[in-house]
Amino acid sequence: MKRTAKAHWAGNLKEGKGEITTQSGILNQTNYSFKTRFTGEETGTNPEELLAAAHAGCFTMAVSAALTEKGFNPTALDTEAAVKMEGLAITSVHLTITGTVPGISEAEFEAITKGAEQNCLISKVLNIPISSEAHFVS
Repeated sequence: MKRTAKAHWAGNLKEGKGEITTQSGILNQTNYSFKTRFTGEETGTNPEELLAAAHAGCFTMAVSAALTEKGFNPTALDTEAAVKMEGLAITSVHLTITGTVPGISEAEFEAITKGAEQNCLISKVLNIPISSEAHFVS
């Protein structure tokens, strides 16, 4: 399997503009710029937001896989990924998951999410601290 995305940029850093397109077409010439990345003055995306989305999706699927492996069928799993930046460095990601999983204890749910925190594919490629917290809905 191979996944691709393309980026186009025109202009200098602060006034230039770019477009991001993904292989699936779900992002198709989506705007990104210095303003979408650092000031919020324009509508568009940015690399950190895309990283957060990828990590949230990967982590949630890893939790679902681990639950399924242990015989649990989640009703709902909702994750927020917060990518922290300091200066021009991404310094950490914090994942917050809320799950409704019939038949599981809160302790089991937390243990599964901690395993997924370290073992989802996106977590494995990041060389920064990753943390998580689980909120169990019975």
